Amino acid sequence: MKKVMLVFGTRPEAIKMCPLVKELRKRNGLQVVVCVTGQHRHMLDQVLATFDVVPDYDFSIMKQGQTLFDITVNILNSIRGVLESVKPDIVLVHGDTSTTFAAALACFYLQVPIGHVEAGLRTYNICSPYPEEFNRQAVSIISTYNFAPTLLAAENLTREGRKPKTIYITGNTVIDAMQHTVKKGYYHPELDWVGDSKMIFITAHRRENLGMPMHHMFRAIRRVLEEHPECKAVYPIHMNPVVRKAAEEELGNCSQIHIIEPIEVFDCHNFEARCHLCLTDSGGIQEECPAFGRPVLVMRDTTERPEGVAAGTLRLVGTNEEVIYQNFMELLEDQKAYDKMAHASNPYGDGHASERIADILEKGEYDPWMAG
Repeated sequence: MKKVMLVFGTRPEAIKMCPLVKELRKRNGLQVVVCVTGQHRHMLDQVLATFDVVPDYDFSIMKQGQTLFDITVNILNSIRGVLESVKPDIVLVHGDTSTTFAAALACFYLQVPIGHVEAGLRTYNICSPYPEEFNRQAVSIISTYNFAPTLLAAENLTREGRKPKTIYITGNTVIDAMQHTVKKGYYHPELDWVGDSKMIFITAHRRENLGMPMHHMFRAIRRVLEEHPECKAVYPIHMNPVVRKAAEEELGNCSQIHIIEPIEVFDCHNFEARCHLCLTDSGGIQEECPAFGRPVLVMRDTTERPEGVAAGTLRLVGTNEEVIYQNFMELLEDQKAYDKMAHASNPYGDGHASERIADILEKGEYDPWMAG
């Protein structure tokens, strides 16, 4: 029986790995071990509870004011003994977090094969997003299995010299997750507050946007809301105190926006399904909102998800106040522009990515270039 260990530690990773955990546990030929680092704590626990996933190992490394040094060193020190005890046949890591990089590095040191879920995303700007672009490129160098969500991601890996036989196009497991979370009868008090208004869903926390870029983002959003009283915005704010300070300074007394505490993945997906449009600097939301036909304005200078831009579901607007303002205004005032984005097809999968990955690991009977 093949022993598969999954390692993740942040909320975004958990959203995309928990559906895979549940699918792998259905397979008779696989023994599944779940290890979480606790890089995020409360937000990670919310997702684990939503999917009813109980980890076998939990490092609980999170501490106030933690740095990239703290995260990396603490994971390396914690995971070595687990890897040596469990002796997994393969370790699955996800995406581009510091947990992903540190766990993959530990596996490389111990010569444990690595499977990289959501492999091949690229901006090719090593500092944007930071440190995520470095993390994902570094993990690709040492991965035995590269589970690419799209054809473009697979092509990136091929251009970089990864062997085609190690690349599998599976779709993105986040689409699988939404099948578990989005409900017709969903209720939340914030939806009562929104009422018949157009709901604008906001997320903003990216490290490279801290400081003036974030202030510019918030100022643009506020200007548009004040000119469009038919809109109300909901912003589940990140725990980072720098983000909270900027939001309070720029948005704190705006009656058309509710800044609320972080919400569970169950709530997040249902808010996305019910919003009019989304403004974000996050990664996963760029894949999630298009599944509901919701336009996304990406408040970043780069994106590792250019498929969405090419398909027309995403629009890259950077952090310039005037650019964000103009694009936000256009989608509220030009119905044709809005419909063009809302009706574009989602390039990120069909909800069966976890099944494909499980088939590959269990049977080895999968053509890596057949799913798209």
